[in-house]
Amino acid sequence: MNVIVLGAGVVGTASAWYLREAGHDVTVIERRSGPAQETSFANGCQISVSHAEPWATPAGLLKVVQSLGRADAPLLFRLQADPLQWRWCLQFVRECAPGRVAANLRRIVALAEYSRRSLQALRARLGIEYDGLTRGILHFYTDEREFERACHAAAAMRDLGCPRMTVDADEAVRIEPALAPVRRKLVGGDFTATDESGDVHRFTTQLAARGAAAGIRFIYNTTVTRLLAEGDRIRGVEIIDADGRHRVLHADAVVVALGSFSVGLLAPLGIRLLIYPGKGYSATYPILDRDAAPTVSLTDDGHKLVFSRLGDRLRVAGTCELNGYTRDLNPVRCDAITRRVRALFPDACDYDNATYWAGLRPLTPSNVPYIGRTRFSNLYLNTGHGTLGWTMGCGSGRAIADIVSGRRPEVDFAFTDGLRA
Repeated sequence: MNVIVLGAGVVGTASAWYLREAGHDVTVIERRSGPAQETSFANGCQISVSHAEPWATPAGLLKVVQSLGRADAPLLFRLQADPLQWRWCLQFVRECAPGRVAANLRRIVALAEYSRRSLQALRARLGIEYDGLTRGILHFYTDEREFERACHAAAAMRDLGCPRMTVDADEAVRIEPALAPVRRKLVGGDFTATDESGDVHRFTTQLAARGAAAGIRFIYNTTVTRLLAEGDRIRGVEIIDADGRHRVLHADAVVVALGSFSVGLLAPLGIRLLIYPGKGYSATYPILDRDAAPTVSLTDDGHKLVFSRLGDRLRVAGTCELNGYTRDLNPVRCDAITRRVRALFPDACDYDNATYWAGLRPLTPSNVPYIGRTRFSNLYLNTGHGTLGWTMGCGSGRAIADIVSGRRPEVDFAFTDGLRA
């Protein structure tokens, strides 16, 4: 078949790769000048299977309430006169019910584990280098109550087969010696040796290059304006190309992997996705003292920050701002990130030469992405991965390639089937 993939982030590029491997002719349309230029550009770089918990939990709801009105809060929520935001919020509250939390957790972990295996196989086969580290992920805690809650969460993950082990403060420092200067502030942690980290932008860029060499056609600097429907099928994709011309492209199947921007494209077709943009921040610091900077990927749960070593750089990302589609950098939030990193690793980096970035994570209320069919027979979804696009990217791409090809994916997941609204 001739398949068009909309979006060249990690999810769209992985989808294109596996579709091509399945024997399809594939075209990728991307509005930026290259792959991984938006949400996949400078995120936290963790492949965090054992920490892929839904945000919609009773504890998560409490954090949202406690963060209201604080400009530097890890979770910043700005209410707007936006029907999508209100519908999203109401569903988020519903997803906090214990039964829903358990079901969402099972789905997320199943897809994340499948995706990590898919990434490992792809990496071994293609030899892609992306500052990848397989030294695990360590969560550390400086608050007793947070640590107690984390112990329960770690037990739930172990029940699902994830080797997330609770450790005391001394063991946390043994795992990551760069934490030694703040040992007295630590109350404990949990560690998953099988988790990974790596530069998602580098990975996606190289995978796109391999895909182009294998026959995938990438069309950059091109905006999708609408999908043209006829009966139960999409008959064309209307675009504005790099020369400003309006054109219509035709395909046997279309895969939407546009993250937060999937919502506006699909709404005129009666497909109303509950995806709301969560603006996440990152800071990238040049490393001055290699021994003082962490090499194990870390999560500072109290401040909602993740740390990943990318060669001679330290990437720190996190916080979430529910404030529409703006990507403007808030200096208060940027300063809060650097202040925390400097407090933890004072001599590690050049904090006066940080590179700040913000991207829009496509959040669903449940943290479960939309993957699968819509009510249009040749229109498919691979979107809404929230903070887990890198963690779930390869598995999602492999799964949607199976679905488009008429095969049942190997992973047990709640795929969409005939989604209308």
